[in-house]
This record gives sequence, structure tokens and C-alpha cells, in this order.
Amino acid sequence: MTSPHVKRWVTGIIAVPVLFSIVYFAPEPVFAGFVLLVTAVAVLEYNRLVFGRDGAMEKRALMLFGLLAPLAAAMAGAAAVLAVAVLSSLLVFVLTLFGVREGALDLNPLARYVLGYLYLPVMLSHFILLRSDGQGVAWIFFVIVLAFSGDIAAFYVGRSFGRRKLMPLVSPGKTVEGLLGLAVGSVAGCLIYRHFFLPGVPAAHIAAIGLAGGIFGQLGDLFESLIKRASGAKDSGGILPGHGGILDRLDCLLFIVPFVYYYRTYVLS
Repeated sequence: MTSPHVKRWVTGIIAVPVLFSIVYFAPEPVFAGFVLLVTAVAVLEYNRLVFGRDGAMEKRALMLFGLLAPLAAAMAGAAAVLAVAVLSSLLVFVLTLFGVREGALDLNPLARYVLGYLYLPVMLSHFILLRSDGQGVAWIFFVIVLAFSGDIAAFYVGRSFGRRKLMPLVSPGKTVEGLLGLAVGSVAGCLIYRHFFLPGVPAAHIAAIGLAGGIFGQLGDLFESLIKRASGAKDSGGILPGHGGILDRLDCLLFIVPFVYYYRTYVLS
């Protein structure tokens, strides 16, 4: 029987070059198509976790309108993502209103739909928005470096020195010491990356993005853990052997990439 660690390494060896090639070499429409595919798989995992066998209308609407968000980002930018989110939500609200039956007044499915839409299609659309911005490829890799340098530092610091639990009700393995290691690791990784690939960006800004982005990433990890715990699941799926589902790999990135995009757009520009 293959050990989980071997599966993780094999998956990583295959996935990392593919991801690098798509980010670095693929034209924007191909990259957008990749984000669209990731969004579809993430929505499927979310629907399974949060709705189970219920919420047939909401699950179909989340898949349909969810895929429109990255398409809007690719074709018309951030304003189009907002327009699609608002108009599609209005339609789902109306469908919910006309779907009311006696003895079945329940807003939980609608709340789960809104959460899923904001959490996945809208957040993931920011990968497309960030890549289409100035030096987009370099900024996408910056987000990846930010996430994984902090994650690696948190793992080793937490395992070696972790004593105080961070949020035991959500994720028993996370520690305050691990979070401190993550903050240092994120800033260090971002500054090293900046030296080689983003030398024109002031180091103070990069350090600020690394620190805040690393903390946002940890919160994203905890939020996905909250969804899994509320659903009684260990992993979001099994599409990545040894790693779980797409959501298990996206957890921190879902919170980091919008932050980096808006910092890049409104603070650095």
C-alpha cells in the first residue's frame, strides 16, 4: 500500500511543473480557462460538503453563475465580476421567493449559496484579475511564494515549538507559535522573491503584504477547516492523492489573492 507521504510527493512532482507552465507560459485565455476549471471543481466540492443531498436549485445556480464570475473577470474586468455577482444573486433571491412552500420557510440554503458564491467564484476570479494587471505573472508567483513560504515556516516552527493552541475548536493542530513562524516566513519569502523578480516595488510594501497576506492566508486555512468541521468531513475531496481536494490546496490562497490584488491596485498604483 502506498503511503500518504509518497502520494503527496508524487502529486506534487506532477502538479508543480503543470502549474508553473500554466502560470508562466499560457496566454491569458488559457490561464482563465484553468481558473474556470478549478472553480468548477471547487464548487462541486463545496456543494457536496455544505449541501449534501439538499439544495438542488442552489447547487445548480452556484455552478452556473459561479462559472460566469471568472468569465466576466477574463472578458471585462473587476466591474463585470461585481455585476455578475449582484445580478445573479438577485435572480436566485427571486427564485427562492417563488419557491416558497407552506411549512418550508428556510433561508439556510440561500445563505449557503451566497457564502459559496463569494467564497469561491468571486475570490478565485481575482487570480485572473491579478494576472491581467501589470507584471501579472510575477504577482501570481508572488502570491504562491507568500502562501507556501509561510506554510512551510508554520509547519516546522509549530511542530518544534508549538505549545499554545490558536483555534482548537476549528483546527486543533494550529498553534500561536506556528502563526508567528508563518509571519516571519511569509515576510522573508516575499522579500527574497522581491529582490529577484519585483525589484521596483519598495521593500516596506513587500514586507507589509507578506505579513498581512500571511495572516490572511492562515485565516483562510482556518475558515476552510471550519467548513469541513461543520460538514463532518476530513478532506474536501480526493482529486489530489495525498493532498485531499482542491479546496484543501486553495484554502489560504482564497484569502491571499484578493488582498494582494487590491493592495497592488490601490496602494502601489
